[in-house]
Amino acid sequence: MGDVMDALREAANLAATRAYAPYSGLFVGAALRSVQGNIYRGCNVENGALPVGGCAERAAIAAAVLAEGADFQLAELAVAAFSAKDPFLAVAPCGACRQALVEFGKEAQITFRSADGNWVVTPASALLPHLFVLPET
Repeated sequence: MGDVMDALREAANLAATRAYAPYSGLFVGAALRSVQGNIYRGCNVENGALPVGGCAERAAIAAAVLAEGADFQLAELAVAAFSAKDPFLAVAPCGACRQALVEFGKEAQITFRSADGNWVVTPASALLPHLFVLPET
């Protein structure tokens, strides 16, 4: 897993350099590997109407679904973030992204930097232990 995770981390860092973040200055990139073995990247895209922006993780998931269809399943995902002041920021997936990650792969391995700069690796299910499930009516 080390080589794949290292490659995903590098791809996430590269994706972060492509982010559009003129408002927050927080550049985030994500790279994922599907169960089929394909790699997809995404970056955050902000908008002047701040809640309208999009997260890197969900952008990568959208790219994977577009390429592989509704049967896409997530195996691994790396998140990398930086700002003008800090080349490595501790940024975990937000709540909306956690829900999307779990939906596409409960046991997918997710990696992101912690506050001490080291990489955290955890299953998606640990990020969101009480996920939302639409009840049957």
